[in-house]
Amino acid sequence: MATVSPEQPASEPFDLGKELRALVLATAPRLFAVARIHPYEDTGESDVEIAAWGMAHEDGRTEVVGPGQRLVLTSPERVQAWFSRNGVTAQLVWLAPATVASLGPDLAA
Repeated sequence: MATVSPEQPASEPFDLGKELRALVLATAPRLFAVARIHPYEDTGESDVEIAAWGMAHEDGRTEVVGPGQRLVLTSPERVQAWFSRNGVTAQLVWLAPATVASLGPDLAA
């Protein structure tokens, strides 16, 4: 049972789950997909593939995972340069920051 001093308004009991979910949302890395754009020389059109998925941490360190590869680079810009080769252009597609977290395996509600 929580106790409250006379100067403070009534407070709710400490909710570890709520605090843990808030901490996760506040410290989550930014997520992105690495899209590779392949131009067709004969038609001028392009084909796109998702080559990898990445996480950018607050300190700039960026981890990328794709089929058969795992990279750790110093920034998202380095990821884009790494995947832009031989006439193929890479584009990072950022996912919106998470707004809900769940302690169970079910979808966050």
